[in-house]
Amino acid sequence: MAILSRRRFLKIGAGAGAAATLGSRAPSWAGDFFGPARPGDRLERVPTYCDLCFWKCAAIATTRNGRLWKIEGNPEDPLSRGRLCPRGTGGVGAYYDTDRLRTPLVRRRNRGEDEWVEVTWDEALGEIAGRLQRLKAEHGPEALAFFSHGIGGNFLKHTFKAFGTPNLVAPSYAQCRGPRDVGFQLTFGEDVATPERTDIANARCLVLLGSHLGENMHNSQVQEFADAVGAGASVIVADPRFSVAAGKAKHYLPIKPGTDLALLLAWMNVLVGEGLYDREFVAAHGHGFEAFAAAIAPWTPEWAFPVTGLEPAAIRETAREMARHRPATLVHPGRHVTWYGDDAQRSRAIALVNALLGSWGRRGGFFFPASFEVPKYPYPPYPHAGRPPVDNPDGRYPFADLGLTNGIREATLSGRPYPIKAWFVYATNLLQALPNQEETLRAIQALDLMVVVDVVPSEIAGWADVVLPESVYLERYDDLNTEAFREPFVSLRQPVVESPDDQRPNWWIARELALRLGLEAWYPWRTVEEYLEARLAPAGLSLAELKRRGVVVGPHRPITVEEGHALEFPTPSGKVEFWSNQLAEHGFDPVPRYTPHPEPPPGYFRLLFGRAPVHTFSRTQTNPLLAEAMPENEVWINADVVRRSGLANGDAVRLVNQDGVESAPIRIKATERIRTDCVYLVHGFGHTAKGLRRTVGRGASDAQLITRYAVDPLMGGTGMNVNFVTLRAGAGKEA
Repeated sequence: MAILSRRRFLKIGAGAGAAATLGSRAPSWAGDFFGPARPGDRLERVPTYCDLCFWKCAAIATTRNGRLWKIEGNPEDPLSRGRLCPRGTGGVGAYYDTDRLRTPLVRRRNRGEDEWVEVTWDEALGEIAGRLQRLKAEHGPEALAFFSHGIGGNFLKHTFKAFGTPNLVAPSYAQCRGPRDVGFQLTFGEDVATPERTDIANARCLVLLGSHLGENMHNSQVQEFADAVGAGASVIVADPRFSVAAGKAKHYLPIKPGTDLALLLAWMNVLVGEGLYDREFVAAHGHGFEAFAAAIAPWTPEWAFPVTGLEPAAIRETAREMARHRPATLVHPGRHVTWYGDDAQRSRAIALVNALLGSWGRRGGFFFPASFEVPKYPYPPYPHAGRPPVDNPDGRYPFADLGLTNGIREATLSGRPYPIKAWFVYATNLLQALPNQEETLRAIQALDLMVVVDVVPSEIAGWADVVLPESVYLERYDDLNTEAFREPFVSLRQPVVESPDDQRPNWWIARELALRLGLEAWYPWRTVEEYLEARLAPAGLSLAELKRRGVVVGPHRPITVEEGHALEFPTPSGKVEFWSNQLAEHGFDPVPRYTPHPEPPPGYFRLLFGRAPVHTFSRTQTNPLLAEAMPENEVWINADVVRRSGLANGDAVRLVNQDGVESAPIRIKATERIRTDCVYLVHGFGHTAKGLRRTVGRGASDAQLITRYAVDPLMGGTGMNVNFVTLRAGAGKEA
């Protein structure tokens, strides 16, 4: 460390020195640069694909006189259909963000003190490689855990597989979609994929349970939702909050939070009891239907009424509405479904309602996605890990099929089944993503090394030992996007502009670190262009063609029964499992059943949270274009509750949870559009990292208030809608 001691101290976000270090030398925003082009302007269009969410829509970026000017959808792309959402269009701001990390940093003092020295890439990567080699010698390669989010983590994941660790995880599973995937796998033998295999455009009836289409801005789904509504589709929304989607609904059910499974059981009771289900589909493809029908017999709409707060007549009418339009009725599976700890069973109930309606594989239901066959790069085999992953010891969660981030955290704290000594974190702010921040911080303090790769100085970066500044997606190549969808396609991300400072692309970081770790055999290619060409050539494609077009679409294949696709179910029975022998064998309910969840204490409200159209998680709040559209969040509170509390719309309050944790000040949004027993926040605000100068102190953090969580016994997901808050007035927030 002698070479580091000669360099000056730096603090993330503290004063002019930090601004010079972390703020990129962005082109000026002055004048009418972002207005219409003028005669004589030099315009260049470069295809790429977006990185503002996991949808990865193909886009075309335009530079104006050499400077990034705008981003539009690529009309050849099946995902975007030539249109981007507000986040995608606002991606220009990611490049011009003055809060960006500019150069590698190494910690000089204690974790959490935000004091650093600025170093070269060679010094930073040498520091990391040396410490990883010592860790490998002392504890084995398995003592390293890698956390990532998004396709940008592919090359780093490759490096760490070659290093020898099996502990590779992403919060998108245990903190988001995992229960949904498991619930559908247990029923149909397949999950609903990403992007979801939902044929919303052709649905004649669309059912949304807490799925906020129009707020959770997944591009093609929102476009298809508009198409379906325009074509006269019937929309049913069950949600404690009157969402944007609820404004389009024929039936809005203001369900009591925590009781969705009771409603699903009552719907199944009506469909079976009144003979409204798809008898032909069930007879041909159902397993254990008679036992299933007997199990749901007690769950009548009358039973569900005091549980859900929904009138039996409304439950019956909405079930009949679904049946009227089957099989083109789609009960949407949702995305962020880690709510109450029984989420895999709730998702299985959603799958079972769809099965009763015969919507699997049918037009207007769930299609069979097609993918473009692009071979993987012919790497040598990875070394065999000496020990199994630590996240799910002894198969505690028998249906978990991907890594559990919370399992890695637990192993880091306990040292069992073996110690985890280092975290490498790519593009995910674990302090915002994982429940119970105090547990995460205790785990970090137990580490010998934590490295963070990010584009901005997030909260998790503030606790790292080494911070590596990544180029934003408009400045780099990434791996090919070949997600399965309606039509097979492959799309390319390529640089549009150069990085303004000393940021580097993830593929370069991964390769350079691998070389320093002695893993040359797993990086026979020298440039990412060589890697991409090697994958594309066997598929009959070329990098030059993709650079020119951005996306190549393959021939259409049958994706529904109506188009000739056969119905097959890779379950143990080979059929739709209405009764699950798998679950019974593991001691779980073979048919979902409702169990009440804890109620808020007197004077408290259930804390709910969700998304906004202009932001992605906590990643976009420093983007100047998106921050201008939504600079902070508000807390939705029922207007009657606000009046009874002696408060008013726009007043600032603090939220205090059941464990005494208090939020930053946040303004009230007094509205009739939410029930009286809950409050609602948009996720991703209330940042505390000083380097996030544009957003620090703006709004309140739901993650800070999520100190409790309920773990799903089937797959280990963390249900986070189990926290309660009360209001403390007089927060003193400035206007």
